[in-house]
Amino acid sequence: MSGIDFRPAVAILFTCMLVLTSCVSQQKYDALQARYDQLNQTMSSEINAKEMHIERLQNAIKVTVNDQLLFPSGEWQMPAPAQQTIAKMVPILAPMQQTRIVIDGYTDNVPIGAGLKRQGISSNLVLSQKRADNVMQFMVAKGVNSALVSAQGFGDADPVASNDTPDGQAENRRVELTLAGSGN
Repeated sequence: MSGIDFRPAVAILFTCMLVLTSCVSQQKYDALQARYDQLNQTMSSEINAKEMHIERLQNAIKVTVNDQLLFPSGEWQMPAPAQQTIAKMVPILAPMQQTRIVIDGYTDNVPIGAGLKRQGISSNLVLSQKRADNVMQFMVAKGVNSALVSAQGFGDADPVASNDTPDGQAENRRVELTLAGSGN
C-alpha cells in the first residue's frame, strides 16, 4: 500500500450521496403533497358531500370513491355524472408519468342478482373487477398512461363497515385509487 488514507475522501463521498438522496426524497414528497393538495381542492364538493375521501399516506395518496357516486347499485358501468367526476381528477393524474395508479374495486356481501348473472357476472369478485376495470379504462381514455395503471377486484373482502346495515353496505361498495411513486 502507498500509505494514502482514503477514509476522509470516502466519508465525504458518502455524505454527498446521502445529501443527494435526501433531496430527491424531499422532492418526491413535495411533488406528491402538491398532487394531494390539488386533488383536495379540485374534488372539494365531492369530499364535502361525503362521496369521496382523499388520504395522504407516507409515499402515496389514496382516493376512495363511494359506490353511489360511481355506480348505481348492482351496476359496473359508470353513468355520465360518474365519468364527469373521474374526469375532474384526470388532469391532475395524467401528468404524473412516474406514478403508479392502482385501482381497487370492492362490493358489499349481497349476493349477485339474476340481472347481473345474465350479463355474465357470477360473483361479487367479478363485479368488483369489472368496476375497477371500467374506471381504469375511462382514465386511460382520458390521458392517464396505461402502462402505469392497474385494476384489481376484491369483491366483499376487506370491508370498511359492517355489512349488517344498508349504510355499512354502501360504505363497502367502493373504488379506491392509490397513487404511489415519485409524483413526477
